[in-house]
Amino acid sequence: MIRRVLATVVSLAALMAVPSAAPTVSRPLLVSTDKGVVAGAAADGVARYLGIPYAAPPVGGLRWQPPAPAAPWPGVRPADHHGARCVQTATGGPGTSEDCLYLNVHAPEQRTDRPLPVLFWIHGGGFMSGGGDLYDGSLLARTNDIVVVTINYRLGVFGFLDLPGLSERGAGNYGLLDQQAALRWTQRNIAAFGGDPGRVTIAGESAGGQSVCALLASPPARGLFDRAIIQSGGCPSLTAAQATARGKRYADAAGCRDSVAGVSCLRAKRTDELLAAGGDFGGILNGPLPVSGVPELPVTPGLAVRSGRFTNVPILIGTNRDETRKWALPFAHATHEQFTRVIRRQFGPHADEVLARYSYGAHDSPYGTAYALGAVWTDSSVFHGMGGCHYQRLAGQFASHQPRTFFYEFGDRNPPPSPGPTPPGFTPGATHATELPYLWPGMTPKPLTPEQRRLSGAMVRYWGAFTKGAHPATRKQAAWPPYRSAKFMSLLPGDHSKAVTSEAYSARHQCSYWNRISYDRLTTEPADLARSTRSHGK
Repeated sequence: MIRRVLATVVSLAALMAVPSAAPTVSRPLLVSTDKGVVAGAAADGVARYLGIPYAAPPVGGLRWQPPAPAAPWPGVRPADHHGARCVQTATGGPGTSEDCLYLNVHAPEQRTDRPLPVLFWIHGGGFMSGGGDLYDGSLLARTNDIVVVTINYRLGVFGFLDLPGLSERGAGNYGLLDQQAALRWTQRNIAAFGGDPGRVTIAGESAGGQSVCALLASPPARGLFDRAIIQSGGCPSLTAAQATARGKRYADAAGCRDSVAGVSCLRAKRTDELLAAGGDFGGILNGPLPVSGVPELPVTPGLAVRSGRFTNVPILIGTNRDETRKWALPFAHATHEQFTRVIRRQFGPHADEVLARYSYGAHDSPYGTAYALGAVWTDSSVFHGMGGCHYQRLAGQFASHQPRTFFYEFGDRNPPPSPGPTPPGFTPGATHATELPYLWPGMTPKPLTPEQRRLSGAMVRYWGAFTKGAHPATRKQAAWPPYRSAKFMSLLPGDHSKAVTSEAYSARHQCSYWNRISYDRLTTEPADLARSTRSHGK
């Protein structure tokens, strides 16, 4: 049960997305790209061009190689259906393939004489799951008069394997290089769809947000965008040594132990065989990450932000109030003793202080431990620095270099339920990825309430205003000051969103405490931690 819950939570950003029903097609639209003509379709005021290849299929000799140029095609290529999602362990099944480097364009049907700003979306899913087809850009495009691009990129072992001899360039970062290839496609082609290549906002959530931070720190990505949005992401990475060690463990699990013949052995494996060997090449905390110390990422993204060695563009960055609560579900029925044990294991000499601040009995049973532990994990930012106090510090680091930095906290604590096993009576709150349905229609089977629809409308307009003008300034909505003014935007249902002092955020997450003590980030997966905590007490 715990493993099923964890697998669902790992891919929450992808599993929340329910592809919306196909709109009624009105008429075909032809656009000429640098590789050939595509035929999209328009409906409801939005032109859609789906499944456009931005690179060659990374199969055969191109597996574990940097993305190669797509081949030209003769005649007109239909662009009325999505390309396959990239192969992924978390969801797998039909509709996934190694031939997956496709993107989608949503643009207002009515063209204007002026080119439109572009929102370039990178999906989340822990670098293990998800796909661009899960994000319908129609609402953002239609409401804001912008062009929206969504992409696939290689995932898991196919996108982030690092082994000596695998390739001359990009080992461990093929997924990141895919994103850059899609950005270069956008620079070359988006004008034909009505977009402005000089006004491209990169945006992403979870692993997509982490990708945005990596792209900000990547020298080869400079000049491909001019503003950035990070939703519940952060700036984690692996060193080359860490990535190589993980790669060698994976090769051993795949039956390719020989250090000389290992690469050839892996290249000869079928897709399903590689997936089957990847059980340990994933997880909330131990899944793939961009690899630093290499040409495409010379320094860690975190160091790049702290030192100012990143592409200095306007930033919109934010988190969810209960960011990691659902990840604490493996502790749903943990005892007081088990709760105490896990806190002592994580925070050592500070455990008594943490236990005094986050009481086991502060929440109703049977989920009291999950709620309490979720609050500890959120406020302390022990999941790759996501949520809570370290995330506020990250926003401050951006703001110290970039005056147009805007910070938010999504605070609807009763959002639509996400698919997957959520125990009866468990309240996830504003947990990881729950803001997505407010920006992307079709991402939840339950309709938004009237108050949630007003929040959705406000968020769509804020995101659009930032994409257009590098400032989330809109008419008839609460003013959103830059974070240098010591204020952030609290996003709440109805018309209750407002700018709040950074001190209020710090007080809510007890940052005066977390910022003055030293502790390590969590490295044990929640399900494994829960299991070891229970077995230790027997």
